[in-house]
Amino acid sequence: MLDARGLSCPEPVVMIRKAMASKANEYTMVVDNVTSKENVTRYAEHQGYTVTVSENGGEYTLTIKK
Repeated sequence: MLDARGLSCPEPVVMIRKAMASKANEYTMVVDNVTSKENVTRYAEHQGYTVTVSENGGEYTLTIKK
């Protein structure tokens, strides 16, 4: 699980980019703002992943799968 709460862009995108170097089939990331959610989703989809988002109390859990 990648915890990007409290970070502003581009830090969450940099985190997921570094994590994707491992070539895993699935990642989970938690962010706490809409901009990070949108930017990480856009980046992951551009890399060929599908993204499912669930929101809970202002925090977004992104499930990123190949």
